[in-house]
Amino acid sequence: MSKGYLVANIRVIDAEKFQTFSGMAAPAIKKYGGKVLAKGPAADRHEGQLTGTVMMIEFDSKEVAETFYFSAEYQAAKAVREECADTDLMIIEGTE
Repeated sequence: MSKGYLVANIRVIDAEKFQTFSGMAAPAIKKYGGKVLAKGPAADRHEGQLTGTVMMIEFDSKEVAETFYFSAEYQAAKAVREECADTDLMIIEGTE
């Protein structure tokens, strides 16, 4: 079964509130077996205009990534994130 990947580009507006989101999201990521592969604002941006923090999380499958995303725990965290950041987020299946 192929892995599933959540990829997000996050532009934080309120850093203090974003810390609240992070504190809520981290246990949910762990609960669903997520592994943070990359996180930070230092991505080398060669094309496009996106700015912000890039995050990539690996899950056992795309289905598990979707289950995490739609879980009550993450949806509560997402509600906080939506108050403090603009986000582009996608979930994709790995190739192997």
